[in-house]
Amino acid sequence: MMTEQLDYFWKGTVVRLRATQKSDWEDWRREQQDSDAVRLMEWGIELPKSEASERAMSDEYDDFKSSYRRMFAIETHDNVLVGLINLSGMDQKNGTFGISFCINKQFRKNGYGLDAARIALRYAFHELRLQKCNSGCVSINEASRALHRKLGFREEGLRRRSIYMNGQYYDDLLLGLLREEFDEAEERRFANDQEK
Repeated sequence: MMTEQLDYFWKGTVVRLRATQKSDWEDWRREQQDSDAVRLMEWGIELPKSEASERAMSDEYDDFKSSYRRMFAIETHDNVLVGLINLSGMDQKNGTFGISFCINKQFRKNGYGLDAARIALRYAFHELRLQKCNSGCVSINEASRALHRKLGFREEGLRRRSIYMNGQYYDDLLLGLLREEFDEAEERRFANDQEK
């Protein structure tokens, strides 16, 4: 594994992960107004949520209460909340899990999602002893595809015309990442950083 020294496990190059808090619901509510992002993440448009339902969602994941999903807030080193990332569907028997993330609109294209995903994947692979991450995205989501590639994911399949949104059918791209593939990608990244 990497020889890189980390001063705090949950801190990356540009972000750190923390537990979600009750106050995060306001950010979640604001981001629900980004219909294009919601459509790509949720595979459609959800009905508008009330303040009470947004607060209830925040309460459900607040401080890692959920046993099914480990939801993390992503914040910059200056304590600015920039998005969310979660690990879900953790299957201890088979060593598999899923990952999903969303960076708030004004903070995209700054490397925050990539940095946060590396931290979360390192936790799943090297602390929880999981061995494979299953993920996916709508095939037209080029930003998600590129991010998955940078992390070392491989395209494993395609469920044709499985997602209906915005009046059209889209393919569901299936992606997978083994622990060894993640470690190899991280070693390459570390070596490249050392060369700079």
